[in-house]
Amino acid sequence: MDERQLVKDCLKGRPGAQRQLYERFAKTMLGVCYRYTRSLTDAEDVLQEGFVRVFTGLKQYKFEGELGAWVRRVMVNTALNYLKRNRKYRDEMFFTDQQPLLHPVADSDPAIHLQAKELADLIRQLPHGYQTIFNLHAVEGYSHVEIGEMLGISDGTSRSQYARARALLISWLEEISVEKKIKNYAGQ
Repeated sequence: MDERQLVKDCLKGRPGAQRQLYERFAKTMLGVCYRYTRSLTDAEDVLQEGFVRVFTGLKQYKFEGELGAWVRRVMVNTALNYLKRNRKYRDEMFFTDQQPLLHPVADSDPAIHLQAKELADLIRQLPHGYQTIFNLHAVEGYSHVEIGEMLGISDGTSRSQYARARALLISWLEEISVEKKIKNYAGQ
C-alpha cells in the first residue's frame, strides 16, 4: 500500500492500516528513541508515546516530504519531551564540564576501524546533554538554531555542547587507537 493510501486509511481509523504503519516504522524509530535514552525500556516507552502522537497528529501530515521523515520528527520531539519530564534525565541533561570515564569498546579488530555499534556505544557514554545535542546535530541534521529552540537553550550553547561532545569523542577514539597499537606491539 502506498503512503498516501496508508495515511488515509489510518485517518479513517482502520486498525489494519495503523498496524501496517506501526510495523513499517517501529524498528527504525526504536533506534531513534534509543539514541536519546539510557535504556531499551525507556526507548520503548518513548516509541509507544511517539506512535500515539503519530496517530493523533496524522491529520497534520501534509504529504510534503516522506512520511518516514515526519514520523522521525515526531519521535525526536517525543524523546526530547520525555527527557525533560523525567528526573533521571533532566537532572543530568544540561550541562556538565566533567570528563566522564571511558568504558572499553569491544576489541575485535586491531585497527581503529570502529563498527557502527561501537561508535554508537561511545556516543551513548557522553554526558546526556552532550549526547542529545550530538544526536540532534550530527545524526538528525538539525541546525544549532533549531536545537536551541527545541531545548530552550541558545544556539551558542548548542554549538559549544556539540563542540565539547565532538572533542570528547575524538579523545576517546585516540585513546582506543593508542590502546590497540600497544596491544598489537605487545603481541608481536
